[in-house]
Amino acid sequence: MRHLIPSYVRVPVVFFAIAGLIEYFVDSGDQPAFMEQPIILLFLLLVLLVLIAIEGIVNSLDNILYQSLDEEGKKRYLASQTKTPQFTKVKALYSKLVGKHKPIEEEGEIILDHNYDGIRELDNNLPPWWIYSFYISIIFAVVYMVRYHVLDADNQFVEYEIEYAEANKAIEEYKKTAKGLVDFNTVELLTETADLNAGKKIFETNCVACHMADGGGGIGPNLTDDHWILGGGIKNVFKTVSEGGRSGKGMIAWKQSLKPLEIAQVSSYVLQFQGTTPANPKDAEGDIWVDDDSKE
Repeated sequence: MRHLIPSYVRVPVVFFAIAGLIEYFVDSGDQPAFMEQPIILLFLLLVLLVLIAIEGIVNSLDNILYQSLDEEGKKRYLASQTKTPQFTKVKALYSKLVGKHKPIEEEGEIILDHNYDGIRELDNNLPPWWIYSFYISIIFAVVYMVRYHVLDADNQFVEYEIEYAEANKAIEEYKKTAKGLVDFNTVELLTETADLNAGKKIFETNCVACHMADGGGGIGPNLTDDHWILGGGIKNVFKTVSEGGRSGKGMIAWKQSLKPLEIAQVSSYVLQFQGTTPANPKDAEGDIWVDDDSKE
């Protein structure tokens, strides 16, 4: 096998196979693994040097073996290297597929006597590969017709709808464990104790100076009544916390310092103040907001 495949083919094939396996198993994002982790590049260079060294050692051992043989042994060794022609089966298969047909320069021998306004007919054979392809296309057409028009199998439109539904289901399942991907359009009210406790901690660290610990309001508006300046509900509150309040005044945009999950947590905690009674409530501001999604 070594003599059928030269070293200048073996070494690149093995090298790129190893590089491909590394790229497959190493999570490097959009960049190639050796660009994200330079140590992998050093490892690949080492592998290449080792492969080249192995080829050199093997060739040296072959040469030593050859030199140690007597004259008869050397003749047998050389004969074994040249006796079996390379790619014989491939060449035979190619000849079989091409078939026997006259080349262009010999087509004059197979021109038929028919003559139609100067147009003459050749009696040349079609190549077997063309005939086989034609037969395969007929078989495929019959199978396709029976499967999709007789047995009513799912066509590409039905398959698309099925795959689309499965993809949406997978996305929804992923979102349940990937809260950090939340945004204004996908945010939902968090009700788990861990999320609300995290939201409370964020509120006490960043928000009590303007809204008071009980949500009654101070510099900022009262969070316990039904009036909202920029809209209530989890989506509007999330957007207000993320993007900030009214232009030129009001709350800053917290998206620079809080992660999307943290904004969702503190927004969910803020909505817990609804309907409570603060010690010193600030006068209502904004309009009464009713969550249409909560109506039955």
